[in-house]
Amino acid sequence: MIFYRNKVQNMNKILCCLAFSALAATGAYAQGTNSPYSQFGLGDLTDQSVGFNKGMSGVGQGFRKGNEINPLNPASYSAVDSLSFIFDAGLSGQITHYKEGGTKLNAKNGGFDYVMGLFRVFRNFGVTFGIMPYSNIGYSYSAKEKLTEPEATITTTHDGSGGLTQLFLGAGWRIIKPLSVGVNFSYLWGDYDMKITTASSTDINVLSKQYVASINNYKLDFGIQAEIPVNKTDRVVLGATFSPGHSLKSDPECRLIHRNTAISKSDTTSYSITDGLKIPNTFGIGVAYHKDNRLRVGADFQLQKWGSIAYPDYVKVQDMGDYVLRDGMLRDAQKFNFGAEWLPNPNGRKYLQHVRYRIGAGFSTPYYNINGQKGPNEFHATIGFGIPILNAINNRSILNISASWQRRSSSDLLSENSFRINIGLTFNERWFAKWKVE
Repeated sequence: MIFYRNKVQNMNKILCCLAFSALAATGAYAQGTNSPYSQFGLGDLTDQSVGFNKGMSGVGQGFRKGNEINPLNPASYSAVDSLSFIFDAGLSGQITHYKEGGTKLNAKNGGFDYVMGLFRVFRNFGVTFGIMPYSNIGYSYSAKEKLTEPEATITTTHDGSGGLTQLFLGAGWRIIKPLSVGVNFSYLWGDYDMKITTASSTDINVLSKQYVASINNYKLDFGIQAEIPVNKTDRVVLGATFSPGHSLKSDPECRLIHRNTAISKSDTTSYSITDGLKIPNTFGIGVAYHKDNRLRVGADFQLQKWGSIAYPDYVKVQDMGDYVLRDGMLRDAQKFNFGAEWLPNPNGRKYLQHVRYRIGAGFSTPYYNINGQKGPNEFHATIGFGIPILNAINNRSILNISASWQRRSSSDLLSENSFRINIGLTFNERWFAKWKVE
């Protein structure tokens, strides 16, 4: 006589995972940034990677395995093991060193990175759900300028917070043996609040310029992967993704606030742009070589067409001001990533033979201009480990630990050097096995 594992129990586990994702969306989620560069565009864009590929510089277009979640290409979901439910969560912390001229500063931040799950619905068809950031905004700095006539000090303060988060549901289907397709449907939401305040030491009037917006919209990501066998144990996987650009149906607003500090009175003039924010068409391609379950090497390229998008800006002509959409504030962004993972011996008896060793490097260009000039390029390098968790119940879960170094710099601009530690835990449980009772 054959009994199936309690379906109610499995459903409760799924609901618990969904509830945890919702909790992260409403309050627990707290990743951030301290970078002044996050004041441009929609903020610092995240790389969408998870625990295993953070140690390989975020490579993932051509990666597909049955025991991991790879949201970089939703076609990879079709590789999920038949008896598995995979749950993955990660967090990170970083220290950033800023330098401009003779001024130096260190800052710290961190928090949750992502929460997601993956399971098989039927043969060659996997479904995933989760939450991860799309962008982060967070900065606070000031600059002072001394005037001789009249003798005064002008202080300009810049403050900003916010960012966008995506809650997504995805599916991957292997249509025929070598070809898989997939899609992520995301609910994209968030807001930003960025303020520039100017005050003089000899004047009781303070002028603030505040930019605010609230976003609630969607995002789609389509993926495809083709597996090409090299021999009985090795294969090459080609991957590609496309995310269509569209309007976010948001009405950004600019507020000019004049405040008299002597009488604590302020006047506000507001400008808004109907349907003023967009995300771009994004294209990604990549290739990965998988050798005998011991070695995999991948390389990715991504292009984001921000340059065709006009962005809101406050402009002043003579004594008149207006909030308008301007061309040339954003630019097309490119990203190149390379990464590799080595597993000494998947059939070995020694523990260290089952540890996964990872390395990666990458280069990317900015998607914004600063005062009409290109923003800073970014270089980064990573190293990581996948440490198996061995116990009497589950020998398939992995603790992913990685460290990354990132540098953003450009001539005559602030330079950033960041050191980040990423920790991810991948739970891989057998949920759908049959129980036999004699």
